[in-house]
Amino acid sequence: MKRTVLFGAVLFCTGSLLGADAASEIKAAAKKLADKANYSWKTTSESAGGGGGNRGRMGPTEGKVDKDGIIQLTMTRGDNTTEAVVKSGKGAIKTEEGWKSLSEAAESGGDGGFNPRQFMARTLQNYKAPAVEAEDLAGKAKDLKKDGEAYAGDLTVEGVKSLLGRFRRPGGDAPEVENPKGTIKFWVKDGALSKYEYNVQGKMTFNNNDVDVNRTTTVEIKDVGTTKVNVPEEAKKKLG
Repeated sequence: MKRTVLFGAVLFCTGSLLGADAASEIKAAAKKLADKANYSWKTTSESAGGGGGNRGRMGPTEGKVDKDGIIQLTMTRGDNTTEAVVKSGKGAIKTEEGWKSLSEAAESGGDGGFNPRQFMARTLQNYKAPAVEAEDLAGKAKDLKKDGEAYAGDLTVEGVKSLLGRFRRPGGDAPEVENPKGTIKFWVKDGALSKYEYNVQGKMTFNNNDVDVNRTTTVEIKDVGTTKVNVPEEAKKKLG
């Protein structure tokens, strides 16, 4: 019995160390990407479920970032495409009236109901380029293991809750999450992060309605070292 318990403890410790090593490798790969002069990416999100088994796909987000940390985004939602520029929590978003700073766009307006522009502006204030987000996600993962050319593992409960918390409406508290669970996968090429994908699931309550969330987000890195970030002058002025 003692030998069995000891063997189990050794396996547990070995698995923990391997997971920690994998997380360190992902963080190093993310840092190597961040050290590049520039790169681009494409983010897609797809939802499953929604009470009737229907599937929904958000439009893609195309992004670029340079060594100075200026992020240029083009976001497609349905038939609408929005341009934005972000740096260190500040930024600008292009509206029908021209470029507005995120703080201007985030001001409440309309009849007090849900305002898509306000929601997007407040979300962008916390936007992270993939190299930064991936390093953060590696810290939210557990039991990461090499899986072919990728590293795969589960997300911690708190990690899932923080990611689902992004669905909150402006000014509202993060929704309570029941049965949170999630998985994550990272791909590394030539020592640098090349792609990552995570799935988050849980039940949340919005306006007294229970909503089952099952969303997969995929981020693919491209054009490393050849990306050109060209920010319009009007947008630059709004960066402050």
